[in-house]
Amino acid sequence: MPEVTSEVTPEDAVPAAQAAPPTGYARVLAVPEFRAVFAAHTLSLLGVVVAEIALAVLVYDLTGSPLMSALTFALGFLPYVVGGTLLAGVADRFPARRVLVVCDLVCALCVVPMAVPGAPLAVLLALRCALAVVSPVFGGTRMATLADILGDGDLFVLGRSLLRIVSQSALLAGYGLGGLLLTVAAPRQALLVTVGTFVASAAILRLGTRRRPARSRADGTLVRDSLRGARLVLADRRVRVLLLLTWIPPVFSVAPEALAAPYTDELGAGPIALGLLMCALPVGTIVGELYAGSRLRPATRERVALPLVCLTLLPYLGFALRPGLAVSLLLLVVSGAGTAYTLGVDQWFVRAVPEELRGRAMTLLTAGLMTFQGVGMALAGVAAELAGVRAAVAGAGALGTVCCLLLAREARRTESRDGAAQDMTGG
Repeated sequence: MPEVTSEVTPEDAVPAAQAAPPTGYARVLAVPEFRAVFAAHTLSLLGVVVAEIALAVLVYDLTGSPLMSALTFALGFLPYVVGGTLLAGVADRFPARRVLVVCDLVCALCVVPMAVPGAPLAVLLALRCALAVVSPVFGGTRMATLADILGDGDLFVLGRSLLRIVSQSALLAGYGLGGLLLTVAAPRQALLVTVGTFVASAAILRLGTRRRPARSRADGTLVRDSLRGARLVLADRRVRVLLLLTWIPPVFSVAPEALAAPYTDELGAGPIALGLLMCALPVGTIVGELYAGSRLRPATRERVALPLVCLTLLPYLGFALRPGLAVSLLLLVVSGAGTAYTLGVDQWFVRAVPEELRGRAMTLLTAGLMTFQGVGMALAGVAAELAGVRAAVAGAGALGTVCCLLLAREARRTESRDGAAQDMTGG
């Protein structure tokens, strides 16, 4: 197919939106390129979910070890820091569409050997790590591309919100669908579904998005350029605060998810209760984001962001009162709804980072988010061993709220510099 070379600026992408009402997701879905990104994201996410379930089952079948099975999930978090720091320069050095398509195809090629009968355990785990290394590059490039497609205003925030809603919905539906698939197919056969979703995602991105030039010229080796970009991003005080506002709250918010199984056991409940506890936070997150994105104006979302980030972990303190299942679910749903603060933080972040650093900054943001969540899960387990499950969750709420209050105060101090990040590129 002949390559489309027309370039799109944010001003070209959103003229109709400027005259539209200031709220609502329909405006974002009206942009054809975003629909392609949205569809590709949905497909690749389903593929990742199926791969996680199939691999966990496959590793357990091979080893009979719950620890090794759990390790396959952990390997989905830890290598993010490698790809997010050493390979972040890819997002700005090459045309975004090419990066996205190649990342999808690389992921598909990583999954193919997993589906081969007789593939040894070491190969399975190594390929799982490779997927996690590529993921932050893909995620950061996609985030930067959203700003190209939608501009760096309200449409970008709503587009990011929709992708997060899809991610949370996948936690609700994806694991159920993956489990259902494994009732009719062997784990290695299920992995072929993942190959198909990555290839389909690559095709949609190739055909449904326009070619745009690289944001910056190559400057030295890839690793050197990536590390330089990370230094420039982290050197700005405002951007550092916004990164921490994205990274730190999830360190504490993942505690109930990490401890759902032992908490269910303490309640004397069964597998259904475990499933409900795992779903409560995603449900709250979806509700909160949908409300904030569809009913609140952009200025209001920014105004409530810091109060929300200070309140979102407070419901965890209720676990110190030893609530039953119903109240526990309510506390988690309310806490999840508070994560609507991310819409305001997203707006500040894309405004604070220069365009030529946008891909590297967003790759770093993605990598840090996943890495910090993995650290939070590990810390929750340690705390539960020392103090008990309920105390660990309540402690996460207390300590997390203190951290959020400190970050909110720092964000207030730096907000006058929200648009002053242009100095970051001067070195």
